[in-house]
Amino acid sequence: MSKVAKFNREEVIDKATNLYWSKGYHGTSMRNLQTAIDLRPGSIYATFGSKDNLFKESINYYADQTGELLQTCLAQSASPLTGLKLFIRKLVIDNLDGKPSCMCMIVKSISELTEADNKELLDEAKRLLANVENKFSEIITEAMGQGEIDSEKDAPELASYIQVQIIGLRTYARVNNNEETINKFIDEIFIGSPFH
Repeated sequence: MSKVAKFNREEVIDKATNLYWSKGYHGTSMRNLQTAIDLRPGSIYATFGSKDNLFKESINYYADQTGELLQTCLAQSASPLTGLKLFIRKLVIDNLDGKPSCMCMIVKSISELTEADNKELLDEAKRLLANVENKFSEIITEAMGQGEIDSEKDAPELASYIQVQIIGLRTYARVNNNEETINKFIDEIFIGSPFH
C-alpha cells in the first residue's frame, strides 16, 4: 500500500515561493523551508528531489501567477494598452504592502544567482523573464493592430522598454512608495519616447 501525501502540493509551493521571494535563493536554508512549509527534509527531498527543484517549481509558480494577473488585467480592460497599464499598476502599487518583496522574484533571482553557483537556476530565471517580455511584445503588436500604437514602431524594443520601466519602478517603490508619483510614472511610460 503506497503512502498518500498528507499535504497540498500547491499550498507548499505557494509558501516556498513566498519564502524564496522574501529571503532569496541563498538566504533560504533547509531549516527555513522546513518551518515555512511544515515538511521535514526527507519529505521535501522525496517530493521535490532537492532544494533547487523546489526553487525551480516556486519561480515557475510565481511566473504563472504573474501571467494569470496579466491575463486578468487584459480581460478587464477595453484595450491592450489599458490592460498593460492596469497590470503595471497592480504589480507595482499593489505590491507596496503585504507582499514578500516589492521586487519581482524573477529579477531578484537573476541579480542573486551566478553562473558559478547555479547556472541551471539562473538560466531558468532568465528564460522566464524573456517569456514576460515576449508576452509584452504580443500585447504591443495587438495594440498596433488596434491603432493604439504607431505600427512603424518596433514591438520587441517597446516590450524591452516596458520591462526596464517595470523593474525600475518596482525598485523605486522600495525607496519611495508615494502612490501618486508612481501612477504618474506609469502613465508616462506610454506617452514619451520611445512610444511617440
